Amino acid sequence: MNNSAFSFELLAQDCDARAGIFHTPHGDIPTPIFAPVGTQAAVKALTPAQVEAAGASLILANTYHLFLRPGSELVAEMGGLHQFMQWQQPILTDSGGFQVFSLAQTRKVDDDGVAFKSHIDGSTKRLTPETSIAVQEQLGADIIMAFDECAHPYDRTYITSAMQRTHRWAERCQKAHVRTDQALFGIVQGGIFPDLREQSAEFIASLGFPGNAIGGLSVGETKAEMAAMLEVVNSILPADKPRYLMGVGAPEDLVEGIQRGIDIFDCVLPTRLARHQAAMTLTGRLNMLNASYAHDPQPIDPTCSCYACRGFSRAYIRHLVVAREILASTLLSIHNITTLLRITTAARQAVLEHRYTQFARDFYLRYSSNSSPMETTS
Repeated sequence: MNNSAFSFELLAQDCDARAGIFHTPHGDIPTPIFAPVGTQAAVKALTPAQVEAAGASLILANTYHLFLRPGSELVAEMGGLHQFMQWQQPILTDSGGFQVFSLAQTRKVDDDGVAFKSHIDGSTKRLTPETSIAVQEQLGADIIMAFDECAHPYDRTYITSAMQRTHRWAERCQKAHVRTDQALFGIVQGGIFPDLREQSAEFIASLGFPGNAIGGLSVGETKAEMAAMLEVVNSILPADKPRYLMGVGAPEDLVEGIQRGIDIFDCVLPTRLARHQAAMTLTGRLNMLNASYAHDPQPIDPTCSCYACRGFSRAYIRHLVVAREILASTLLSIHNITTLLRITTAARQAVLEHRYTQFARDFYLRYSSNSSPMETTS
């Protein structure tokens, strides 16, 4: 398929860290970039204008959920996702594979596809590579994903079978994909096994997708294991195509992923934490329910210039949290998304200036996390 509407421009590389631009029909995506997740064609608690003001240039919508409700036919009737949700910048849709994976008790996988029960009404539904592509073409995102099978990272027997099925499905997705204004990405699987990841990366790379994703991580493995798999995969995936690490968005994981050559990230973490009273900052996480903030006049993060930090104190946000006001989730979501985008923007500038190692070192001098950063295997 001719994907002339898309191109990836690699501007700089500092060791494995990269800075580039992915050109799409709805605008340029500067990389590395974090994409907020809009599961139901909406980033939770935020308007599109608020998401844009936070600095986002790419958002993700969920194929599985939109397939069930309101239905991709209705979205197409309304002019596609960009018109439907009033977001005129690039959109990425996943294939539904991960959500089906999470329905372990109700799904049945065969070589043709997956049958599962809707979490909405219990009705039986089915997704195949062909229907996943058809749904995503109706949704109309700029970047769409091949249908894959995500499996538990430690079950080698099942991982091998799921990986081989993912490869066959990737070929079927390519054949089914007809829209030239959408970039179809392949997905690398293989769990935490280096030989399987190598095999999968080589096969997916051979198919010539305009971009490649790394799936099946951040699903229970350690950070060191994730790091090791990224190093294996990114040494194989073509340098002239964007690399997308699916479902990863902790600040330390962005820094470590970029260091290993990742260009695109997405995760529900910033808005999910916001709904649980947590603020993400460049020094670590804050629990805004903490009584110590009750009389604190400071903004969430004095170094941040987002809407929440420009106008509101920790005391006020804690009050909203205690009072269970919806505005608390809105302000914390604005701040958390802004924080992750600050990290990717600063990382990008560091790559352009060939000082990424120092950038990562400085990040860890001030950042405190309950999780250990990824460990290098080299």
